[in-house]
Amino acid sequence: MKQALIVIDAQQDLIDGNEKEKEVFNKGSLLSNINTVIEKAEEADASIIFIRDLDVAEGNGAGFEVHPDIAVPEHAEIFNKKATSSFYGTPLLEYLNKKKIRHLVVMGCKTEHCIDTAVRMATVSGFDVTLVGDGHSTTNSEVLTAEQIISHHNKILHGHYNVDHFSAVRNTTEDLFQPIHDNYR
Repeated sequence: MKQALIVIDAQQDLIDGNEKEKEVFNKGSLLSNINTVIEKAEEADASIIFIRDLDVAEGNGAGFEVHPDIAVPEHAEIFNKKATSSFYGTPLLEYLNKKKIRHLVVMGCKTEHCIDTAVRMATVSGFDVTLVGDGHSTTNSEVLTAEQIISHHNKILHGHYNVDHFSAVRNTTEDLFQPIHDNYR
């Protein structure tokens, strides 16, 4: 089965924060886990895709770029988006279908926005998804702490399904590129 790692909005200003936003929860662990999963993706010969949000740092400069502590492989694809969904107005779906990719491993920022949307959109678009439970982050909201938001999404997105395809939540230490979705069919 062909697979892809999709790292969403792992941009410097989103992760480190700036004058308007605080840094994400567990920033150091997030960066380390992203790098670990990139290595696993390379070992599994999975495609590696980075999605950048054009709203971050107004779409330019160092703050817009993938965080400098992330080891972006030279062969990685990078797509820019204008919306919360990584699939809206981007070549992502066309790319995945052209490569015949069926399983996506998803991680990045921010949990309740772009990560949640990507997982849900992927399942309705015909993909099984593994969300890296310790590989996505966010900041506190007015209602919940970042830790609560992450825990909540890990709970509700594990086993989330759209008829034929669904998501499973697994951690970095697991064999993420050995999908477990067939265990639930």
